[in-house]
Amino acid sequence: MNHFVSHLESALDGTVFPAGQLHTVHQGRPLWVRYDLDRARAAVRPEDFAARPPSLWRYRELLPLPLDEEPVTLGEGMTPLLPCQRLGQEFGLDHLFIKDESQLPTGSFKSRGMTTAVSMARHFGLRRLAIPTAGNAGGALAAYAARAGMEVFVFMPEDTPRINQIEAHLCGARVFLVNGLITDCGRIVREGGARVGWFDFSTLKEPYRLEGKKTMGLELAEQFGWRLPDVILYPTGGGTGLIGMGKAFHELRRLGWLKVDRLPRLVSCQSDGCAPIVRAFEAGERFAEAFPNAHTIASGLRVPSAVGDFMMLDAIRESGGLALAGREARIVEWMQRVARTEGVAICPETAVCFDCLELLRSAGRVDPKDEVVVFNTGAAQKYPETVPLNLPRLDKDRPINYEALTR
Repeated sequence: MNHFVSHLESALDGTVFPAGQLHTVHQGRPLWVRYDLDRARAAVRPEDFAARPPSLWRYRELLPLPLDEEPVTLGEGMTPLLPCQRLGQEFGLDHLFIKDESQLPTGSFKSRGMTTAVSMARHFGLRRLAIPTAGNAGGALAAYAARAGMEVFVFMPEDTPRINQIEAHLCGARVFLVNGLITDCGRIVREGGARVGWFDFSTLKEPYRLEGKKTMGLELAEQFGWRLPDVILYPTGGGTGLIGMGKAFHELRRLGWLKVDRLPRLVSCQSDGCAPIVRAFEAGERFAEAFPNAHTIASGLRVPSAVGDFMMLDAIRESGGLALAGREARIVEWMQRVARTEGVAICPETAVCFDCLELLRSAGRVDPKDEVVVFNTGAAQKYPETVPLNLPRLDKDRPINYEALTR
């Protein structure tokens, strides 16, 4: 075989599906992609990756695309793991890092999932795709589908950040604004599939976007010298990033590549304006009820009901982590504070993580010696509506009081 996928498996009940065929969901719930890890272990060693190009595609033995097929790529490189000493001191942490996904081709971590999912869509001969999106996923799909020569339909809540609307439109997608939430957009995509023949690219409705997101965990392990940090804070909407990293860590453990067997505590961070996973976690439930009246300026977190809810909750609990709601009212403050302290322009979703980190430190749930990684999932520049500006103006024809400028 020219790939290492052994089969697909229902995340809900373990039903097995053959590899090499087009699959979506089972009983409305997602599928796992499973690998022959014994073959993968025999084919590659951890030290081999350093000699390969710094792209997520260097992990080909743990990705689904056949080895003899070229991926649909925009040059996804390894994103930096940035030590944040000054910000860490403010939190009382010795080892705080930001993994900056904003440096990917489309400005967010969505590039990881879309390069993999679109590559597999082309592999299976799909030509028409549709997606509901609250922000970055629509633009990323439009970009990768344009690269592959595919037709794309994007459905967005009408208050989706304008930059996301523009990037999807520029890449040739048919973009539609919907007077509702991402769940309403999802219904339109679901109902239209049988009528117009598009393939539903909703979060976790196809199994391969998750595999691209998984590379965040593989990359993190490589950057830490094949061990892992103590705590990972991750902004959680649809949850593919969190689920994917949990999957990556379990695969690395089974491969025997980790120098330390301990896995990180995963912290699912949501806004208190839309926190269905937090509510389910606190109630001890495996499935999350839809969050009523969902609202947050962090558009990627405005997901009142996620098809992978139980997968997120399983991953959090298995890691010894938790789900926590950050304060909506402090999002802009954290965006400014992180950028002014470390020069990293974080997205609103990541700002929620820093508020959660403050709450955890105050409660003594993160130790000062812990290695803590916060994922910045997108570029602040994609959210111009979020930060209000009232900048002073200078008149070029009048004398300038320079001393006053410095006060």
